[in-house]
Amino acid sequence: MTAFTVEPARETPCAHPPLERASMAARPWAGPLLARPLRRLRGHRSARVPRRAGDRRPLRLRRVALLALVLTGAWVGAHAMADVLPTHGDGWAEGALLVLFAILFGWISAGFWTGIMGACVLVRGQPGPLLRGAVDATLMPLDPAARTAIVMPICNEHVPTVFGGLAATIASLRSTGEAANFDVFVLSDTNDADIRAAEQAAWTDLAAAQATPGVRVHYRWRQQRSKRKSGNVADFCRRWGAGYRYFVVLDADSVMTGECLTSLVRMMESHPQAGIIQTAPRPFGHETFHARVQQFCGRAYGPLFTAGMRFWQLGESHYWGHNAILRTGPFMQHCGLAAIEGAGSLSGEILSHDFVEAALMRRAGWQVWVADDLDGSYEQVPPNLLAELQRDRRWCQGNLQNARLAAEPGLHTVHRVAFLTGALSYATSPLWLLFLVLSSFLFAQQAGNEPIYFIESYQLFPTWPSANLKLMLTLFGLTAVLLFAPKVLSIGAIVVRGQANRFGGTPRLIVSALIEFVHSMLLAPVRMLFHTEFVLAALFGWKLEWKSPPRDDASTGWNEAIGRHGLHTGAAVAWTAALVLGSSAFPWWLSPILLGLLLAIPLSVWGSRVDVGRAFRRRGLMLTPEETRTPSVLLDAAREADGIATRLVSFATAVTDAAMQQRVVGALPPHGGGTGAIASASAVDAAKGRALADRIEQALVEGPGALTRDDRLRLLSSASALATLHEEVAARRAHPAWWYHGDEGEGAPRQRAAKPGVPAEPAFG
Repeated sequence: MTAFTVEPARETPCAHPPLERASMAARPWAGPLLARPLRRLRGHRSARVPRRAGDRRPLRLRRVALLALVLTGAWVGAHAMADVLPTHGDGWAEGALLVLFAILFGWISAGFWTGIMGACVLVRGQPGPLLRGAVDATLMPLDPAARTAIVMPICNEHVPTVFGGLAATIASLRSTGEAANFDVFVLSDTNDADIRAAEQAAWTDLAAAQATPGVRVHYRWRQQRSKRKSGNVADFCRRWGAGYRYFVVLDADSVMTGECLTSLVRMMESHPQAGIIQTAPRPFGHETFHARVQQFCGRAYGPLFTAGMRFWQLGESHYWGHNAILRTGPFMQHCGLAAIEGAGSLSGEILSHDFVEAALMRRAGWQVWVADDLDGSYEQVPPNLLAELQRDRRWCQGNLQNARLAAEPGLHTVHRVAFLTGALSYATSPLWLLFLVLSSFLFAQQAGNEPIYFIESYQLFPTWPSANLKLMLTLFGLTAVLLFAPKVLSIGAIVVRGQANRFGGTPRLIVSALIEFVHSMLLAPVRMLFHTEFVLAALFGWKLEWKSPPRDDASTGWNEAIGRHGLHTGAAVAWTAALVLGSSAFPWWLSPILLGLLLAIPLSVWGSRVDVGRAFRRRGLMLTPEETRTPSVLLDAAREADGIATRLVSFATAVTDAAMQQRVVGALPPHGGGTGAIASASAVDAAKGRALADRIEQALVEGPGALTRDDRLRLLSSASALATLHEEVAARRAHPAWWYHGDEGEGAPRQRAAKPGVPAEPAFG
């Protein structure tokens, strides 16, 4: 049984629809505040910021209250820490420690108050303002003029996951009866020939399955991969954006229900001032222990923090770059991204484009909302710790880069703060590390000093040293409350709202929360050291590798874990030895930090194991609502992914197998060449024709192993070249390697099924 049921076609699938070109210009950045006068003298002037009616709103009282609470928390924490320190902040070491503690205490208090407000929102149970406004319109058909494009930018992704999720999303959309209002665009930046061949074949199957009136599915492969994902989306806008009122951006692992998509369009129609509406995707799909912990966190704690962010941010919310709907016209007019001028790793192309696009949309007067109470939006999480850290590496550099734009003219205050807090979310790691090092230094210094009993001359009675243990415990307890109270409130909100059975019942929900607490506590120092490295790498211009995270349950081997965590474990051993040998006492508050670093290697390996995750699942632990009652769209995505995995095409099979070649060629644009001899392709100029002929000759004489990546991609772009290769190989007038497929590259063998949403074992209960 194949993944797609091909119905009789009423129209021919078209990879590239007719162009509707429009401009999407990028305005230059104004640059640093102090450098702007000099830039104006050199002739660089920033464009005038457009304004909409009502754009200049006063800062809401709730945001002033949040700022006051955060500053008060920082002051209280610093004051208490000063009382704990031996000299109450005198000296450079204690002074620096106080400053660090004030910053970090304010940071965690911001998370605490966000969680408090989120708990209030969830317990009240009222829908958000966007959903309330769209409820009355759910029974009305969509306006045919409200055309919506669903765009999925991909680059060397797991093909079964991409097209399995997309097929399930389209099937769900068709069930709503509103499919005719939507078109789908797969926008590929893939530069691996095997993966590209698999993409083109999967698109041909999917497009044929949708060839009856309804959703039209298109595919475009970019040869010039400028500006990565943001450049791919901008390329779509320039080519076809003028034909759509809205567009929805998906990630490679995104799955959305038809009801969610149509609700987003209705929200946009009901709120003409909205420029971006972001959903809160639910995590799903992986079975490793690490992924199951992250999925549990996302489902148990995520709704509380997202609701709290919506409470503070309102119409100046975040945009996360996927599973969101955007108003096409304003996006094209205002959200073109220019490169940041200057040298160094924090200059050049915008990496974390989503935050910047949200800020530019709001600067133009359009609101940005998070519809956190809208169901039917799903995404995957990294399957292991190293994959998570790989993702954090580029997020870190992107957030630090965005901080340079915080002084841009016309930005809303909330988005300026978002730029700064995004950078601080990673910069707190080196601050925590510095705080721990300073506290260790002060502890060793005090433990090694002889106490002074007579401070003043002619003092009759000694001054006995006191550790103020009661205050130390109070401060430690207050810090723990700020860190963990939001999680306790999340669990309480789930129980109060009668949703504990969706997590396996109240007892198992509580046990799962305790497991997550221990796991997160042990991994916190590991993440701290890695994030510190990432911050330093971004500041000093170390090379950034931009790779997509694995979409299947990839495990971490012992050698790989030792290579990535060995240095940190060695540092923990040296740190522990220095504390033990340097003083008669041991700073017990450092125990979780040191223990986490010492266990980093086995935690990384065991956390990547599927069998460990399944063992917890069999006992009903770390369950999520998507596992206790799997949505049909996720079941369909898994089923489609399994079918696609059995029909994958590689570069070599696209040459040797005529049927597979036809599936690959179907995704080429009309000017991609005919099926005749290459010499008759009049659309190809002489130079390109000779170069293509040389590649064909090399492939036939030397075999597929002699072809470079660029050679393979060029041949895949020409239907006539593939036809010529197939004819010669079939006639046995080619290198023997073609007949054995001995060197197909590394793309196809990796593309095994991901099984999103459907665990290998039955759900608990």
